[in-house]
Amino acid sequence: MQKEYKDLYKKLGLNIAYYRKDKGYSQLELAELINISRTHMSRIENNDCAVSLDVVFAISKVLDVPLSQLFTFR
Repeated sequence: MQKEYKDLYKKLGLNIAYYRKDKGYSQLELAELINISRTHMSRIENNDCAVSLDVVFAISKVLDVPLSQLFTFR
């Protein structure tokens, strides 16, 4: 992850966590649904790693949230 994008990854992680909780999923439940580890899910939400588009697409699909909403930063 490039340093210059760290803030954007943080905002993306916060959005993912928000919508995950809104849908009533734990990190483990969402991770299992998109076939990643709970640790990886935690790292995504806590801005501790970069995330692939494949994973973002899967998260969007499982949470039934448009991609644009995951990338709408407040």
